[in-house]
Amino acid sequence: MVIERLFLYLLFLAFGGFASFFMPWSSRTLADMLLGMLTASVLLYAVDVWRGKKFRRWLNSDDLNQDADLPGIWGDASDRIRRLLKTKESLRLASEDSLRQFLAAIQASPNGVLLLDQESRIQWCNQTAAKQLGIDPHLDSQQLIGNMLRNPMFSSYVNAKIFDQEIIIEGRLHRVDNPHKVGIQLFPYGDGRMLLLSRDVTSLEHAEVMRRDFVANVSHEIRTPLTVLLGFVETLQNLKLSVDEQDKYLTLMANQAERMKTLVDDLLTLSRLEGSPFPSLHEWHSVESILQRCKEDAKGLLSVLHADGLTSHALVFHDDELAEDWEIAGSFSELNSAFSNLISNALRYTPAGGRVDVRCRQVGGVMVFSVEDTGPGIAPEHIPRLSERFYRIDRSRSRDTGGTGLGLAIVKHVMQRHGGSLLIESKLNQGSVFSLTIPVARVRQKTPELQVS
Repeated sequence: MVIERLFLYLLFLAFGGFASFFMPWSSRTLADMLLGMLTASVLLYAVDVWRGKKFRRWLNSDDLNQDADLPGIWGDASDRIRRLLKTKESLRLASEDSLRQFLAAIQASPNGVLLLDQESRIQWCNQTAAKQLGIDPHLDSQQLIGNMLRNPMFSSYVNAKIFDQEIIIEGRLHRVDNPHKVGIQLFPYGDGRMLLLSRDVTSLEHAEVMRRDFVANVSHEIRTPLTVLLGFVETLQNLKLSVDEQDKYLTLMANQAERMKTLVDDLLTLSRLEGSPFPSLHEWHSVESILQRCKEDAKGLLSVLHADGLTSHALVFHDDELAEDWEIAGSFSELNSAFSNLISNALRYTPAGGRVDVRCRQVGGVMVFSVEDTGPGIAPEHIPRLSERFYRIDRSRSRDTGGTGLGLAIVKHVMQRHGGSLLIESKLNQGSVFSLTIPVARVRQKTPELQVS
């Protein structure tokens, strides 16, 4: 480009010097040639100044994408500027698109994200953080985070300036009857700025409470019979007892050992239910075979309950014809466990002389298995929690009947795994009805076998 400009300048000088010899007033001397060359230089300079002003007007215009319509070096400069601006614009648009995508990803995050400046003022937050912490992303911008989260634990956390651990505070939706817990952690970055991350830990906190309660309940349930066993063992070791007394103590020890075995079996059943795949939809079992197993289990329990010869229960199974004609898809052992648990509970909690009715009916393709008893009934406030592990209305009564507090929890898990549900209806001093519903997808009528002539 420099060589081209020099060549053009020399060409103009040569043209001016040569042209001066042919002017009418020219005396064709060296002075005239120099004057011609000077005139050509001034003319070239004037053209350059005009083009420069036009180039400056183009630079000052609102739209630099339009052609400057300039030849030579000015046109080349305008073209280079336009290409550079287009490149910068493309990079800017790409950066803006990446930023939008990044912000959209943060908005979609299940965790809250909040940016704070050097003075702990809110610069930006996603919708998750706004919902969890009760912050308006627009109205609360530039507000101090300490004014928005008026929580003593959070204030101490910020003042301590030790952010290596998460703290748990009450969320915006927290209620006494409906807890809402939020985990918060601060991360310093940049020049004194802070990144605040939040997450809903309500379910984790609830699970932790349930875990502690579960461990405490299991420990208590095992410790009680174990204490009795150790007491009997110590008695047998230290006292000289008659054969009848020894038999009595051994019988009591066997009962306590059986109680612990039942508890362990129920715990293993729950563990197996929670950790195994859902029952198959292609493994069919007749309702009759399931009820037959339930009858056998109930007969064994009745023999234990009526061992003294004084107590008695009326146990009646209905709808035998329906049981013969229908099948259920799923796990035979799980369904038998669920059905038997309901029958067992009804027999255990129904006073002597009471009645337990077992029915199996088909309603609109749905199979309903129900157990109705004439027991003491259940108060309404207890019904929603009956299927919780180790939840008991009366611990002493449960202990007397030999219950583990896990039976209905097992029933509920079995129904969930089979797509069904557990329904409980009860009135105090009138009895209870426990019903299991098996969905249409797992119920079918038996196909008649072909007769061979």
